[in-house]
Amino acid sequence: MSQSVDMSNNICIITGANSGIGKATALGLAKMGAHIVMVCRSEERGLVAQEDIKTQSGNQSIDLLLADLSSQQEIRDLVTEFKQKYSQLHVLINNAGIILPKRTFTVDGIETVFAVNHLAPFLLTNLLLDVLKASAPARIITVSSRTHSGKIDFDNLQMEKRFSLFKSYGQSKLGNILFTYELARRLDGTGVTANCLHPGGVRTNFGKDLTGIFRIGMIVAGRFLKSPKKGARTSIYLASSPDVEGVTGKYFMAKKEVKSSKISYDESVAKRLWDISAELVKLKQD
Repeated sequence: MSQSVDMSNNICIITGANSGIGKATALGLAKMGAHIVMVCRSEERGLVAQEDIKTQSGNQSIDLLLADLSSQQEIRDLVTEFKQKYSQLHVLINNAGIILPKRTFTVDGIETVFAVNHLAPFLLTNLLLDVLKASAPARIITVSSRTHSGKIDFDNLQMEKRFSLFKSYGQSKLGNILFTYELARRLDGTGVTANCLHPGGVRTNFGKDLTGIFRIGMIVAGRFLKSPKKGARTSIYLASSPDVEGVTGKYFMAKKEVKSSKISYDESVAKRLWDISAELVKLKQD
C-alpha cells in the first residue's frame, strides 16, 4: 500500500516482530513514521531485527521488549514494563504464532499451541485495554488463518484426548476469530476496534519446529508462497488505513473484508471460550 499515511503520532505493539510477517509489518509501519514496540522472545534476534528496521526505515523510534508469550507471567511483566514506559497505545498487532508436531506444555501447564496462539493474545490484549481505551481511536489486529475452519472442541480444547497438528493449529486460529468478534462486541462505543485477518500463504520460518514429512512439506510449499513483505500488507492496512477507521469485528484477506467460517459467528461459542480463557489466564472480569 502507499506509504502516504502518516503514523508518526501512533505507538504500535507488534508481537513476533523479529522475523517473517511480524518484522515486515514493523518495517512497513516504521516507514510511515510510527513508534514501534517490538515484542520478541530472543534478545539476540530481536536486537538484530531492531537495528535492521531502523536502518531500512530511517526511523529510530523502534523499541524492543522481551517476552516468551507461552508464559503468562512474562506477558504480565511485559505489560507492566510497557505501562512504565508508555501512557498511550494506538495499535496492538497480535502476530506471533506457532505450530508444533507434538503435544507439549507451557510453564503454566497448558498445551503450547493453544497457549501461544490463543491465550497469549487474549491475555495481552485484555491487560492493555485500559491504555488502548485511553488512547482511542485505537486498533487491535489479530493474525489468524484460513485454516480456522472446523470447530472448538471444548472436550479436547488442549488436545487432551488425541493430539493432531492440524487440529491444534486450526482450533487456535478459530479461537483468534471468536475472540476478535467477542472483543469487538465488548468494545462497542469505546473507540477501540478489533479485527482479524488471514495473511495468505507466506514464506517464513514458521513451522521450523516441525519434523519428518511435515517439515519436508513446509519446505516444498515454501517455494510457492509469497514474501513476508506481501504477507504483511493486510496487517499494515488494518493498522493504518483510514478506509477501516471505525470498522470492527471483521475478518480480512488481501485487504478486503471476507466471511469467516460459520461457527466463528456463534456468539454462544465465543462467550464460552472467553470465559474458559479468562479462567485459564486468571483474568479478573467485571
